Amino acid sequence: MSEQTLTLPRDGGHQIAVRRRAGAGPGVLFLGGFLSDMTRTKATRLDAWAAATGRAFTRFDYFAHGASTGDWEDARISRWRDDSLTVLDEATEGPQILVGSSMGGWMALLAAMARPDRVKALVLIAPAADFTEALMWETFPLHVREAIETEGKWMAPSAYGPPYAITKRLVEDGRAWSILNAPIPVTCPVRILQGYADPDVPWTHAVRTMEALESADVTLHLSKSGDHSLSSAADLARLVEAIEAAG
Repeated sequence: MSEQTLTLPRDGGHQIAVRRRAGAGPGVLFLGGFLSDMTRTKATRLDAWAAATGRAFTRFDYFAHGASTGDWEDARISRWRDDSLTVLDEATEGPQILVGSSMGGWMALLAAMARPDRVKALVLIAPAADFTEALMWETFPLHVREAIETEGKWMAPSAYGPPYAITKRLVEDGRAWSILNAPIPVTCPVRILQGYADPDVPWTHAVRTMEALESADVTLHLSKSGDHSLSSAADLARLVEAIEAAG
């Protein structure tokens, strides 16, 4: 099936950019990472797999990411969660396997909590649940915290591109969606793929996520040489295998 490009209207005149490929179910919905977009390696590899196997596949860009609209400094976890639910509700049909990469793992978990009847399984790649607090705020030195508190933002250096703003509103809003300090009410099968050498999301964070999940059907694959992206040929093959095994 050919891929369809569409835009979904959002509040304030904004739009979510979506690419959707019709096919057999259960469908696969890819949720990308922080500062990533739907043209990156994992998303395009899964689209190629879906095209070759006749599987339904959907990918999209969050607010202020990729081809979607929005000012980065207005971005919040609430908004990205709502984007994920909008795409799930309006651009997919039937049961879905949610594939969440890094921040997308947090979004996938929040979506599964909000729409348990639509989610058949989760495949999470270096899931960064609660990252604004656990992986950012709690690790920031005092001068960075002070800049965020007094100036409203701090420009963070990036190994992947130019510096980007970490805003006070992003950190504060993230706290409202924290899920790791209590049992996570997700009972579907969950497959977690994690790199031991990940510098951004430590493997211990994946273990913490696994322990918090209420589902008894959870597995964690830890790759000793794996980095954060998990985009090597072997990593991508393992990702496809996990999706196929889930449905």
